[in-house]
Amino acid sequence: MDSATDLSSNSSPKDSMPVVQTWNLGKVYRTGFWMNQKIESLKNCSLSIYQGETFGLLGPNGAGKTTLLKTLLGITRPSAGRAVILGKPIGDRGVKQRIGYLPENAYLYDFLTAWEFLEFIAGLFQIPKKKQRQRITELLDLVGLAQSTARKKKLKQYSKGMLQRVGMAQALINDPEIVFLDEPMSGLDPMGRYRMREIVLSLKQQGKTIFFNSHILSDIEQICDRIAFLALGELICQGSLDELLGTSNAYQAIVRGGNSESLAPWMTNLTRENNRWHGQLKVEPNLFVSHLDSTEASLVSIHLARPSLEEFFMQQLRERGIEISR
Repeated sequence: MDSATDLSSNSSPKDSMPVVQTWNLGKVYRTGFWMNQKIESLKNCSLSIYQGETFGLLGPNGAGKTTLLKTLLGITRPSAGRAVILGKPIGDRGVKQRIGYLPENAYLYDFLTAWEFLEFIAGLFQIPKKKQRQRITELLDLVGLAQSTARKKKLKQYSKGMLQRVGMAQALINDPEIVFLDEPMSGLDPMGRYRMREIVLSLKQQGKTIFFNSHILSDIEQICDRIAFLALGELICQGSLDELLGTSNAYQAIVRGGNSESLAPWMTNLTRENNRWHGQLKVEPNLFVSHLDSTEASLVSIHLARPSLEEFFMQQLRERGIEISR
């Protein structure tokens, strides 16, 4: 890759081939009254995604994330470069039977129940009727939707979070090898985001390959094995969290209560804010937690002393002179 800092070679599984791979993928849209203006939505995008990993594509709104995803799915044609999924060129009909897709704003038929909608999708994949009932029941349980609700309630009566869960179920109806998720947390409340994270983590435990597109960095940090940053259509870096953020063995902790005298043997660089002590640990986290049990302090949080994903991302943008509108 020419434009991105590629750190993925050290973290990619050595015993597996990429299931998604792109080479200098580009997309140019024409606009204007005479269609004589060009907008370069993707620029020389090269990446590899391996079997069984959760890959997060990050970037601000308008970065080109959805364009890349739709290009991989064959919904839009690339202007330059090439890509393969499961060893086949993008757009291959056989591959489409083996992938699942949850769009950011999925259109679900308002007049159907969730069960009827999933039956319709199962029919498109030519899943036998006998197997449909079992598969739909399994998926409703996975996404946390009651069968009674799914059979009786019309989709137009569902909340955003419930619709997103139905959308996830339809993306999995064919038991896909690769699942593409376009902003699955978008517009969800904290409970909805939590549920969606749990679903993605359960798919990860099943060994599914997941391409996760989002601008919510905290969700990506909790879920993904490797990540890539996209800005203004260009990949600016990619790799695992440890490769991008560092592997510092030092831990930062925040505790509530206590006093500096009791904490000083265990923490350094102590600062106090609103009855909370902030500092770096001198000992292993488990020893520190054991020590707190014998004091008046209680643990608020503990984390590696390295920059957050958000801090790292903003630093990358600043270094490249990219301004993000507030």
